[in-house]
Amino acid sequence: MQRNIFNNDWDALLQAEFEQPYYQLLRQFLKKEYAEKTVYPPMDNIWTAFKLTPFNQVKVVILGQDPYHGPGQAHGLSFSVNADVRIPPSLRNMFKELASDMKCELPTTGTLTGWAKQGVLMLNTVLTVRKGEAHSHRRQGWEQFTDAVIRHLSAREKPVVFILWGRPAGEKKKLINLSKHAVVESVHPSPLSAHRGFFGSQPYSKTNQLLTAWGEKPINWCQTSDVL
Repeated sequence: MQRNIFNNDWDALLQAEFEQPYYQLLRQFLKKEYAEKTVYPPMDNIWTAFKLTPFNQVKVVILGQDPYHGPGQAHGLSFSVNADVRIPPSLRNMFKELASDMKCELPTTGTLTGWAKQGVLMLNTVLTVRKGEAHSHRRQGWEQFTDAVIRHLSAREKPVVFILWGRPAGEKKKLINLSKHAVVESVHPSPLSAHRGFFGSQPYSKTNQLLTAWGEKPINWCQTSDVL
């Protein structure tokens, strides 16, 4: 029987993944972790990206790695933080490039629900993390799950722009059918690498050029929050 986790078209699409042995092991691992440790995002927020951006509405994927592991930050969208949390360094650099590329005012909060509701799937490759321990839920099954998500999008006829920042995201390019879809890539917006090619890379305008060429409505990147 199908479980309605997302209450949209992702439910039917990902049902088979939830029944796989690897996912059952991941589920047991997460039950134990959430019971015994502090884990981010809160359990109710694990699926935020999928709930806000249904499969058939995805125009763009921004691929992250790990959720933020500080208190109150992660809420289920890659790079995004809750509105009352200080904007992290990588996101601050994303906003600097946004202001330069699209002439947007610098956002005052780090919440990216406005992008998600316009069709930008804010997907991390690992969807949970232990407090204060980066990559602590790596290799537990999440990568297999999110690879399946990317493959489903790649198999879709309607094209998608995949924004891949940094080497780990770039490695996912092999999952994408480049004859149908497009990739916009650069180094990561992290302070460690942003000055080596992220600043000036114009990912937002390049993405909108592709969407417009496909006859799709471009993203209003200046609308970062969900007051649409």
